[in-house]
Amino acid sequence: MKLFLRTPPLLSLVGFLATLPAFAIPLALTPVPDAYLGSAPASLLPPPQEARLSEAFLSLEGLALQAEGPQPELQWALRDLSREVQARFGTTLATEGSKLLRVGTLEHPELAQAARERGLTPDKPEGYALWVEEGGAAVVGFDALGAYRGAQTLRQLLTPQGFRFAQVRDWPAFGWRMAMIYLDKDSRAVNDVLVPLLAKLKYSHVLVMSDYVQWNSSRALWHPSGAPRAEAERVVRLIREHGMEPVPLLELLSHAQWLFYNPQTGRYDANKDLWADPEAPNSFAYDPLVPRVYEVVLPILSEVVEVFKPRYVHIGHDELTAQNRFPAKPEAVAVGLPRLFVDDTLRLYNHLKGLGVGTMIWHDVAFSEAYREQIAPALPKDIVVAYWNYSAAADYPLLGVVRGLGFGVLGSSWYNPGNPESMAQAALRYGANGVLQTRWSGYFGNATMYDGQAEQAVAYFNAASAFWNPPAPGAPPDDLAARYRQAWRVPPFTPIAGQLVDLGPAVTRRLADPDETQWIQKGPSTDLSALPSGVVRLGPYRFHVSGAVMLKGARAAASDLPQSVTLELGGVKARALAFLHTTGWIGSQRYERVGSYTLTYADGSKATLPLEYGRHLTSWLEPQVRTVVYEPVWRGRTQDGLEAGLNVLVWNNPKPDQPIQSLTLESSGAAANPTLVGLTLLERLPGAEAPR
Repeated sequence: MKLFLRTPPLLSLVGFLATLPAFAIPLALTPVPDAYLGSAPASLLPPPQEARLSEAFLSLEGLALQAEGPQPELQWALRDLSREVQARFGTTLATEGSKLLRVGTLEHPELAQAARERGLTPDKPEGYALWVEEGGAAVVGFDALGAYRGAQTLRQLLTPQGFRFAQVRDWPAFGWRMAMIYLDKDSRAVNDVLVPLLAKLKYSHVLVMSDYVQWNSSRALWHPSGAPRAEAERVVRLIREHGMEPVPLLELLSHAQWLFYNPQTGRYDANKDLWADPEAPNSFAYDPLVPRVYEVVLPILSEVVEVFKPRYVHIGHDELTAQNRFPAKPEAVAVGLPRLFVDDTLRLYNHLKGLGVGTMIWHDVAFSEAYREQIAPALPKDIVVAYWNYSAAADYPLLGVVRGLGFGVLGSSWYNPGNPESMAQAALRYGANGVLQTRWSGYFGNATMYDGQAEQAVAYFNAASAFWNPPAPGAPPDDLAARYRQAWRVPPFTPIAGQLVDLGPAVTRRLADPDETQWIQKGPSTDLSALPSGVVRLGPYRFHVSGAVMLKGARAAASDLPQSVTLELGGVKARALAFLHTTGWIGSQRYERVGSYTLTYADGSKATLPLEYGRHLTSWLEPQVRTVVYEPVWRGRTQDGLEAGLNVLVWNNPKPDQPIQSLTLESSGAAANPTLVGLTLLERLPGAEAPR
């Protein structure tokens, strides 16, 4: 009996024997028809200006899609609605039926009359009216783009029961609602998801970072991670066919490292005669006094216009003195920064104007207190200025200064909480032309939108809401990270059967910690007692939560836990396994291997999934989502107010036709110790590929 007194407080006989490699703990499995069940979002994003929703639904049975007009935007609307239905239900809507879902504009007399009768007539550009009722549904745009925007709202009204009854009259606060994306070698994989997502969120413009595109006119500068010109052309088409305008960003004067890349050396040591600071280890800016600068830059700029056919090109011009001296050469010092800046901007501006294209720049050099009086009066007033400030603030008075000097201005925000909302409200007060949601994930950072810096893309959601309807009250919904993940794998509305695993016999720590012996042994103020227990639904998944199988870790409070536990599953088949898991403590480094899951099949073969911190699982006290590899399903707080969260990792079974005999959980002994809270086996994969 003394043997068991020395085990951790919750380790029963079975729990203690689980520390022995040869012992497997038999667990009970409960079949359920809805182990996974997708649901419609709880709120519409962006929030409409006027909306009335009810709990009645228009069934898809007998419902047909119909465009009432020749505009391409109406066909795009039908395409998006059809793909949404296909992803959610695995079926398509007909073109003929007993009920109609009609999409058109006020040019269609019958639709215009129907909107008037309901008091929903749209009266602003990009505005729309929408209704869903017993006899059918309609989207009526003030213009064709308005009809397309309305279809994006209708997509969000789709539920497992059909389209939710609604009456909506809506319009945007700003004509410019821009979001930023990148072109690089991962462009297709990422932008094929992001561009349709931005359209669904009703953005109007897309700022496309284009520095490292492999332009025909810059072959000597091609970076291996840059996007081919053909990919730039494809993304431009994709943007336009989703109702948005592309605006290329080619960083000139400053942030011009792309101009100095040398494919032969793999270093940024090319075009040294163009460097503004010849003594710098790597040049950040070019020297506008060198005539050859424009022999190199202007053909590239012309090609950008040829590919994008834009109304504006953003030419950067920010943070000019951030890394190197500018000016640096004696002759440049004699001219001075303001004159160099103005002359370069005018040279590029006039070139673009000759091509019928407008110019956009960042604000921070031209409108800084140090140079404003010397630079701003010398710039043409039709240059659009993107004012950036990435902190949440009560006001951004410089927006008013730029506007007061006669320039068009866009308020530009980043992903910090509250920043897009406060920027949009200030932009509205100062009469700005619009707003821009930036994304700074690195020049070759597209893949990080999937894994690594997904929080920057999650901010597209709250920014879109603020940009469309700045006065809308309330905090952003707490499911934005889950919505973003669903853009990559759209959750079906048809339920997925599976089996809930009761981990009770293998539990090593309880979620509640009344006496500092459970969970992470910090007492009731810092435990996971806020998580629902029993058979619960968390996000779209159902789990049997009865405690935690917490494994050994480097922390003293986890040092006496088992290094590994084997769970006997009894020869069950599953196509996917859903793990509700976390770590007791925050990891010391991202992507550190902290453990593994190993399946042992009835034929003796095995399959192992390594667990990397920050990619496959993360601490329950680190709820910010930076990846879509796992799915956020629960967010709460401890008694002392700490934000907490649990995520689900779905592992597609490598051998779905082989019965699973057991699952072994193993810890690497790091600070971030794997902790399994729920396990559900699924009969098929949860989620369709994102509709393109």
